[in-house]
Parts: sequence; C-alpha cells; structure tokens
Amino acid sequence: MQIHKEGKKIIPMAFFILALTDVIIYFLLRDYHIFYFLMVASLFVATLIVFFFRVPKREIEKNNQHILAPADGKIVEILKVYEKEYFKDERLQVSIFMSVFNVHQNRSPVSGEIIYQNHIRGAYYPAFVKKSSELNERCSTVFKMKDGTEIMSRQIAGTVAQRIVTYKKPGHKAEQGEEYGFIRFGSRIDLFLPADAEVNVQLHHKSAGGKTVIATLK
Repeated sequence: MQIHKEGKKIIPMAFFILALTDVIIYFLLRDYHIFYFLMVASLFVATLIVFFFRVPKREIEKNNQHILAPADGKIVEILKVYEKEYFKDERLQVSIFMSVFNVHQNRSPVSGEIIYQNHIRGAYYPAFVKKSSELNERCSTVFKMKDGTEIMSRQIAGTVAQRIVTYKKPGHKAEQGEEYGFIRFGSRIDLFLPADAEVNVQLHHKSAGGKTVIATLK
C-alpha cells in the first residue's frame, strides 16, 4: 500500500503524540489495565491514520465526453444551482461527501488547463451540510477542456478537515484522473457542470475517484 506524501508529514508526528500520551497517562495513574486499554486505542487510531493516507493504484480510462469523480465518497447532492463565484449562470451541481474512511486524494474530473483557482478561508461546518458549500473554507478550481467546456471542482473543508491542498495551479495542464489536490480528515467536493450534462449517478451512490463516471457531456 502506498502512503500519500501528505501522510508522510503527519504520520510520524501522530505516532509520537500517541506514544507520548500513553506513557504520560501510565506514569500518572500507574494502572496497567488503563495502560493496556490506551495501547489498544492508540493502535486503532494509528491504523486509522495510516489507512486515511493510503493511495490506491487505479487504471484511468480517459474519455473527453466523461466527467470522472474527483474523489471517493458518497453522492449527497444532485441539483441545478446558480453558480455565483465564477460562471454566474445555471449549473448542474453534483456533490461528493468524503468520510474519514475514504481516500482523500482529489483527481482531475477532465483533461484541460486550469484557468481559475480561488482559495477562500471560512467556517468549518460538517461537510455533509448543504451550507458548507458556501460558508466553509474552500478552494474552487476550473478546468478548461480543449473544446472550451469548463468544469469547476470545489474542495470544501469539513469540521475536522484543517487543510486543503492543491498541487495544480492556474496555467498548469491536468490529465483526466490525475491527482490535483488533497484534503485532510473528512471533507466534500462540489462539481459544477454544464446544465445540460447527463448525470450517470444517483443520490447516496458511492463514487471512486478517477473511476466513476459522474456525468456525460452532450
């Protein structure tokens, strides 16, 4: 199993803090039963942290007519909205909620050039709450395809997600299914698609980043 580079920064520190906490509590209480319980709990948390930063190997089937899922998770919104940050017109919004058990690597939904990116500081409402899309810390990235079609992918921080990372910047080229960002510990991604795109998923369906076809362009 491959570990994401963001995890290589966090995992050693997390392991040290867990071990130090166990030792301090043991010396304060001198109770073997509590110490064994803490050890088991710490091993569980450590395993969860490693699991969170896993990076699965996936074969990407590129298709200019397909919009691929930018993340693993559950489809929580499919609706027509007025997108007021960039497009300023009606768009089809498809939202994916990522729990702490999902892979948090974010992938490019289409191939194209990044022509817009805006990172906004904000609140930390739970990522599955609808208002988190406009009130939470977020980063909107627009991919422009060769035919001029523009797709926005908006990374949104949740209650415990404290860092949104984007590796692709305006002017960069992105290949469909290629990693373009990462969000730590529970979050959400909103896709804003052309209003006439044909949706291929339903509410509560599970998505796999770079694999699930979210919609087909007409």
